[in-house]
Order: sequence, then C-alpha cells, then structure tokens
Amino acid sequence: MPEVSPVLRINMSGHDADPRVEADRYNAAIDMAQYADENAFAVVNVEEHHDSEIGWLSSPLIMAGLMISRTKRVQIRASALLVTLYDPLRLAEDIAILDLASRGRFLFILGQGYRPMEYHVFDRNWEDRGARTDFIIQTLLKAWEGKPFEYRGKTVHVSPAPYSKPHPPFYYGGMTPVAVKRAAKYGLPFFPAQPMPELQELYLQECRRLGTPGRVESHKDMALLFIDENPERAWQELGPYFLKEMDQYARWTKGGVARHYETQATSIEELKGQGIYEILTPAECLARARSKREEYKPILHPLAGGIPLERAWDCMRLFAEQVMARL
Repeated sequence: MPEVSPVLRINMSGHDADPRVEADRYNAAIDMAQYADENAFAVVNVEEHHDSEIGWLSSPLIMAGLMISRTKRVQIRASALLVTLYDPLRLAEDIAILDLASRGRFLFILGQGYRPMEYHVFDRNWEDRGARTDFIIQTLLKAWEGKPFEYRGKTVHVSPAPYSKPHPPFYYGGMTPVAVKRAAKYGLPFFPAQPMPELQELYLQECRRLGTPGRVESHKDMALLFIDENPERAWQELGPYFLKEMDQYARWTKGGVARHYETQATSIEELKGQGIYEILTPAECLARARSKREEYKPILHPLAGGIPLERAWDCMRLFAEQVMARL
C-alpha cells in the first residue's frame, strides 16, 4: 500500500463578525495543527490573501510560528507567501527564526501574487513586481549565508543565521513561463498551484539548459476533502460554506489562467458535480487510500468558508480515528 501523507489546509476563509467567534476559530486552527501533528499528517498548509470580503488568512508567518510552537514533527508550509509585499531584510530575519524554532520544518512557496489590489494595500508597485521578486530572492539568499553583504549601497548583516543549510527550504510558485524561467535561473524547485505538465517540462528543460538542479512538486489530489458519516446530508449542511468560499475565490479571477479551484457554480448540486470539494465517509476514504498505487496526499479542509467548529472537529477526528489509525 502506498504512503498516505495528509495535508491540513488552513486558510481561515469565512470571517465571523463576532470577534469572540473569530478568536475561537483562530485558536481552533492552532489546535488542529497540533492534532494533525499527533496523528501522522505530513503538512499543515497556511495561506496568504489580503482585502478579502469574507476573511482569509493575512499573516501566514505569525500563524506558522504559533503552529510551530505547538508541534514536533509535521511540516508547516506557507503556500504561497507573497514575498513582494514584505521588506526583504525583515522577511529574511522572520523566516530564519521560524526555521530555527522548527528545526527546518517550515517551508514556503515563494509567490508574487496575482491581484493588483493586494499591491495597492501595501503601497507596492504592481508594474515592477518582476524586478522586485528578483531583488528579494537575491537578498534572501545572501542574507541567509550569515555573513555581511552589500544591501542598497551599505554593508549589512542579518541575524540569526538559519538552521537549514544552505538556506531555509522554499520553492518558487507560479503558473506561467516567466515563473518557470525565474525558478530555473535561481536553481529553485518549482511548485505550480496545480498539475501543469507542459509548464513542468518547460521548467526541467530550462534547468538542463542552465545546468541548475530541477525539481518539481505539485498537488496530485486536488479535491478539498471533508469526512462525514452521511455525505448527502453533509452536502446540504456544508454546501453553503463551500459556495461562500468559492464565490470569493472566483472574484479574484486572473485572465488567461485556468485555475482548478475557480468555479462559477451557484448551487450546491452544481458545485458538488465539479469535484472541487468532496465529502467522503471514513470507509470511502480508507478504501481510496488503500487503492492508490502512488503516494496519497488528501487535502483536508475542515474550516472551509466558516464551517462551525464542532463539525470541523468531527471531520478531523473521523479521519484520524477511522482512516489514519486503520492504515
């Protein structure tokens, strides 16, 4: 039987107007990271978006730090970290500390983002994002060497030096040929947001041309998974939360790029038929895991769109006790 490497997705979509409820949700997310750590999950994935009508995780580094403090073995991954919105030296320091505190368990997907509004929010120039990305990558790699280096005409020294050598682990993320060329240029592994065979092959070709190491990572099982003993009933109860999340995501459409999680569905039945979300019984999920001929990486998404915490915890416990415990 193949290895099962579950991913817990935490994006905090579905903001509640009551700050007490919102505080409960954020604390539950941290508790879930600890529970995932104790139940053989491979990755806890946090995200970054700004200016969202329904709420979305806006501070992945802080959330990652809180989760690192409560976990021992699971990888905490920020996918994607919108590095162009950060000060480069501050970013180098913060990631070095996460790398040290986690002993190398923090990994991030370096991304530019695709929404001009997020650049506006942080007073960044959308038009020069490519040049800024190059500058930030160069700065991070220099800063993490642990030696003085020239930064904007003066010598600086960033501390602490990270735990991981030669630097904290990160991928370059993107869905365009420009992203591929930048990843290959810096010898960075490439992580597209969804399987894109032609783009992945272009990346490997570019790496061979430049003589840089090439490595591609991508999601194989893209469905966002919820576990419930009665999927039909659960769809009627939870479908509105899924629709709320997808409605927000659809407003961030990027022209020319077909994104797996993008939909114009307006009804539960329509969304259900698209396979973006799946609700499986524990027995169905267990059978799927046992039938896989390659590594199975299900993405659990128990807090999607503001799903009530009691239902979210039901999902986590059913998966841990009736799927993972039986493999």
